[in-house]
Amino acid sequence: MSATEDLLVEADRLAVELGHADPPALLDVRWRLAGPPGRDDYAAGHLPGAVFVDLDTALCGPPGPAGRHPLPDPAALQVALRAAGVRAGHPVVVYDGGDGMAAARAWWTLRWAGHRRVRLLHGGFPAWRAAGLPVDTAVPTPAGGDVEVRPGALPVLDAAQAARLAASGEGVLLDVRAAPRYRGETEPVDPVAGHVPGAANLPAGGYVADGRFPAAEVLRRRFAAAGVGDDRPVGAYCGSGVTAAQAVLALHLAGRADAALYVGSWSNWVADPSRPVATGATPGG
Repeated sequence: MSATEDLLVEADRLAVELGHADPPALLDVRWRLAGPPGRDDYAAGHLPGAVFVDLDTALCGPPGPAGRHPLPDPAALQVALRAAGVRAGHPVVVYDGGDGMAAARAWWTLRWAGHRRVRLLHGGFPAWRAAGLPVDTAVPTPAGGDVEVRPGALPVLDAAQAARLAASGEGVLLDVRAAPRYRGETEPVDPVAGHVPGAANLPAGGYVADGRFPAAEVLRRRFAAAGVGDDRPVGAYCGSGVTAAQAVLALHLAGRADAALYVGSWSNWVADPSRPVATGATPGG
């Protein structure tokens, strides 16, 4: 199985797998930063057998100084995943409304929790519909799962580690927000505009389009242009660790399974007014 097949699954392939006697667990994680709730989309129609899992309340901790989408409590995450039917060692497929961000954060969270067999439906719900595949409104009652959450299976950065990575010159910290937010010209969500001093900007559109990823060699070139080298540590952040989780997935596809996520991201960074803020188009401001 290729690295891509280990991380992504196309709609037609997933349809075949769902017809097997023991299909993968299917998690619908549709989400929007500003309403309406993803659960409404799920109720209107979802992949047959899919269970809705809320990004905000099940896959992340409550918002606060640690960020708007901090790491979940491991025990609470285990309860949520078991309720969704996730079993130890059994494959999971996650999907969202098409942009791939919420699904990537779900993918990252399960991998961080020690569950390796998780893939993202490439293109999300729109790809399933475009393939002419069936949609259901019935809400399944999955058998209880037995997954064991063992946090720490993927690398994370806290604010101090992100600052050191950005300033060291020995690695690269990618800010994957839109360029105007990076430059500090606008900030629609958080109270302070700008970026972590030393961070390089690679907006998400540079490595993903409409929830679909280019080939691995294309990804490697685009990350290399942003300063990511084969032997240099790399981490990513965004506003609250959702879009940046998609960057980590793209880095995995490019062969960088060591890529770290600054989970708290900018929403955590600016929670402490003593942390420096850079503005402008260059890493140092």
